Amino acid sequence: MALNRLTVQQLLNVLKKQGTRSLSSCGTQRKAFVTPEGQEQGSSVTATRTLTSSSADQQTFSNPKTQEGQEQLQQQQARNEEAGSFTELVRDFLDPADFHAAVKRQNIDFFCGVPDSLLKDYCAYVTANEEQDKHVITANEGAAIALAGGYHLSSGKTGMVYLQNSGLGNIVNPIMSLASTNVYSIPMLLLVGWRGEPGKRDEPQHVTQGKATPGLLAACGIPFQVLPDYIEGAEQTLYTARKHMEVTNGPYCLLVKRQTFLPYKLNAQENIFDNMPMNREEAVDEIIKVLRERDVVVGTTGMLSRELFELREKHGHGHEKDFLTVGSMGHASSIALGVAMQRSRRQVFCLDGDGAALMHMGNMSTVGNMSPSNYNHIIINNGAHDSVGGQPSDALNENFDICKVALALGYKQAISVSNPEEVQAGVEAMRCAQGPVLMEIKVRKGSRKNLGRPTRTPIQNKADFMHFLAIE
Repeated sequence: MALNRLTVQQLLNVLKKQGTRSLSSCGTQRKAFVTPEGQEQGSSVTATRTLTSSSADQQTFSNPKTQEGQEQLQQQQARNEEAGSFTELVRDFLDPADFHAAVKRQNIDFFCGVPDSLLKDYCAYVTANEEQDKHVITANEGAAIALAGGYHLSSGKTGMVYLQNSGLGNIVNPIMSLASTNVYSIPMLLLVGWRGEPGKRDEPQHVTQGKATPGLLAACGIPFQVLPDYIEGAEQTLYTARKHMEVTNGPYCLLVKRQTFLPYKLNAQENIFDNMPMNREEAVDEIIKVLRERDVVVGTTGMLSRELFELREKHGHGHEKDFLTVGSMGHASSIALGVAMQRSRRQVFCLDGDGAALMHMGNMSTVGNMSPSNYNHIIINNGAHDSVGGQPSDALNENFDICKVALALGYKQAISVSNPEEVQAGVEAMRCAQGPVLMEIKVRKGSRKNLGRPTRTPIQNKADFMHFLAIE
């Protein structure tokens, strides 16, 4: 059914005419965004999406080294020179191009998965140099296992699936019930970034996952090796993996430690997100400027929650209002749903990202079905997996329309905005609309180089947040 869409400017004009009285005293009155039937609900305020598009297949790539990566490389090369005859002190790095060529020599020429920070240089190389029908960035890791399974069934060949070890949980079901040698016996090479490897400093969620990684792989019956950081060792490991997969017709895993690969950066052609007036941090700043004392925030995984924490510090807000989802990518929307259902008198705002929302989009159907009136879903969309290297997400597709998806799944209203005034007006309108409501904010990708991490532990964050929720 066609949607009756007005412009965001009309929303702003109505809000200006109504003045601050309607914004601060809306109480239980609910203004309307766009409804699935194209009809207004509540008062006459209606907001819409503005449609602009960019084709994901217009990307072109080059191979400039990042400044940060070059500096680290030069420092290590200097240390290598100082090692002199102590060759055991020399640090090696894998060139993504050399490793990729070695992989293809093992007759592996199909690649899919979810980008990871430890694999970002290799993922960038694959994105830049493989044909579109040979490389797919999937919404989640389980989907990548299934995709590699379909590739094998139709070609008889072995594909590679790349992921961070935090995504192992997402692959357990398809690995055990599809790829396992006791079920369909489908070979595939898993390339897994080992965040939280023992002996390395990392965040609590990664340290926990890092310790469990070998045991999880063993429990799933997946043999594994650590990928060497020099090409001769990598080639031998790949050969061993191929022979195992040929004999067993089952998966094999290579664990990748931090700083295994030389830096490689992909450059994309200009797209609509590059021209957006705000980046993600600026969008979060505009949101929290108009939040109220009793409003509840659930922040998604990655850079967004780190930026939220630092912005709260900057404004002296305190951190008890925010639950920072440091792991569990894609599940912030369900956490927010659980809170909204139990605290119906509080306005709950889920600050999500495009990659995270796509990873477990089924959560949105549950939100639409449960339909809590106090649920406000804000998806900050930059068309990229920005926290792990900037590889494109499906949101870069010119046909991607998260607002239509939300309405089809039962959200009452949806709006897309891109500038600071629209963000602030949108948050105020969401508060007074009949939920669940969704606001997409289109931003350019990128974050500050000096962005810090939360100084409070997850346990402290949980305690503060629960105390804040308990205050009626």
